[in-house]
Amino acid sequence: MLQVPFIRENKEEVVKALGKRNFAADEVINEVLSVDEERRSIQAELDNTLAESNRLSKEIGNLFKSGKREEANELKEQTGSLKERSKDLNEQLNEKAQRLNGLLYSIPNVPHPSVPEGNSDEDNEVVFEEGTVPQLEDEALPHWELAKKYDIIDFELGTKISGAGFPVYKGKGARLQRALISYFLDKNTAAGYKEYQVPHLVNEASGYGTGQLPDKEGQMYHVTNDDLYLIPTAEVPVTNFFRGEIVNESDFPICCTAYTPCFRREAGSYGAHVRGLNRLHQFDKVEIVRVEHPDNSYHALNGMVEHVKGILRELKLPYRILRLCGGDLGFTAALTFDFEVYSTAQEKWLEISSVSNFETYQANRLKLRFKDENGKSRLAHTLNGSALALPRVLAGILENYQTKDGIKIPEILVPYTGFDIID
Repeated sequence: MLQVPFIRENKEEVVKALGKRNFAADEVINEVLSVDEERRSIQAELDNTLAESNRLSKEIGNLFKSGKREEANELKEQTGSLKERSKDLNEQLNEKAQRLNGLLYSIPNVPHPSVPEGNSDEDNEVVFEEGTVPQLEDEALPHWELAKKYDIIDFELGTKISGAGFPVYKGKGARLQRALISYFLDKNTAAGYKEYQVPHLVNEASGYGTGQLPDKEGQMYHVTNDDLYLIPTAEVPVTNFFRGEIVNESDFPICCTAYTPCFRREAGSYGAHVRGLNRLHQFDKVEIVRVEHPDNSYHALNGMVEHVKGILRELKLPYRILRLCGGDLGFTAALTFDFEVYSTAQEKWLEISSVSNFETYQANRLKLRFKDENGKSRLAHTLNGSALALPRVLAGILENYQTKDGIKIPEILVPYTGFDIID
């Protein structure tokens, strides 16, 4: 979340920048500053009250030592009143702090200056494109028909077991899925990311720490009896490693990677555009997370973009990169680049990765800090990216690598699959 001193010192700039998100910030920003002013006033009175109470307590002790019990008892009545006032002020302070946090949780991150204007994904800016779209035979099939033809993904069986959006991978489909996970992890660890296996359920504090909570869009699966949430991405548990921590400046960069299943309700997602693997309630993803010095975070973001480029080049899939506009930018991100793979059979682009810099937004929620060379405590920057989300990568491979003889396996994956064609 945004820091109140930053809002106070840059009010006009914050309101203008949030306007790029189509977020009307004036009212909530004014309320934040008003509530914070009240909070600071109460805090000042509480500090004065406690100081006076401490002063009187010392004086009472001295009076008792001097045998002046009557005077001491008179002062004790005053300290009783001060204690009651302190209790009341503490309650007021907690109420104001909760109100202030609630307001701050409702404000999205300030977009980076390079974020373009726009209202939806149609206004995103294409910044890079690479690869050749293959020329398929006239009888080329979309991936959900290929999955049925070669018996590698069973959507109906998944629906029987759980419901729509929970596919069952079979035979060579399951092995290709496993191969992609291993390949992505190997690429990430070779690039300096430390591998982790993490819980798939997180507590409420973790959800608030990375910005998934409060859940405004109803995306999280909530295990209500235990008050735990199924993770929508490995970003949540991995970034929460550092909640409440003060890391060493010498530790930067902190680079983590993890494979997890991901769970998203995808409320309101219906229609032909979500067929097959295009949109799921459960899917696999390999994530990369970085904790960086603020001076280096945008250099690190560029490095993450290049890293994902390298993976897609090895898979030899046609892809493009978009800089998300203000209206399509995620709530917690300052700048996001989306990667899309071209689905030849569907004749459309499919998002397969988002790489984002959150600057101090998550770190402020997490209280993730570091000590700089002057010994000053500062908020770190957090970044994350998909490297990669599997369903649409798999869809792209099935569709772009299909031939009349079967589906070829990208050369880089053959050592992982143990076969070079699905037939």
